[in-house]
Amino acid sequence: RSTLPFPEAMLALQQSISEHGYTVSRVQRIDIGLTGMGYKTDKYRIVFAGKPDEIRMMTESSPQLTAYLPPKIAIFAESGHTVLVTLNPQIYADIAGDSVDPVIFDRWSSDLRSIFHDVNTAE
Repeated sequence: RSTLPFPEAMLALQQSISEHGYTVSRVQRIDIGLTGMGYKTDKYRIVFAGKPDEIRMMTESSPQLTAYLPPKIAIFAESGHTVLVTLNPQIYADIAGDSVDPVIFDRWSSDLRSIFHDVNTAE
């Protein structure tokens, strides 16, 4: 959770992702579908980010990961806060089994905690 308004939190998120050596590959708006279902939000995005060479290697080594990559972070406004949510990268390790070095997923976990901390403490 961040006390930053949504636009500033989104900027802090993308900046921290880049500073951790990842590339934002896409930002997808989700709010249009949600408002169509009756939800009252205009601030909901999914941020896709990864290291292209790493993602390519993983999908070649473990094709069953393809649907989950690149990793995604949901960011949305809620009750005066901005909330970030993602899957624990250890789930990817369970899916990949022995075909991908588990150290990668440990690094992703560490980097995500650091990225979330950066957004939470940004001013």
